[in-house]
Amino acid sequence: MRTFWTKISSRKFLAALVGIITGLAMVFGLNENIITTVSGAVMALASVITYIIAEGKIDAAAVGDAAKKIEAAREELKKETKEAG
Repeated sequence: MRTFWTKISSRKFLAALVGIITGLAMVFGLNENIITTVSGAVMALASVITYIIAEGKIDAAAVGDAAKKIEAAREELKKETKEAG
């Protein structure tokens, strides 16, 4: 499932999707200015959302690593306390 969301959120896929939608809009006679404005807005929004999701994943991984290090230090401290006592 993760691979699916990775592919859906890729810029290449989004650009292809916008291209298809733009082509269909032209076929059905929408105004070019509207098509250009909407396409630009969709791509900008998609880029921002993708960036936010990617940064969130990076931050989550960093927090996970920090938690593992804290747990390892806690276990080591427990071990040293037992040996001393």
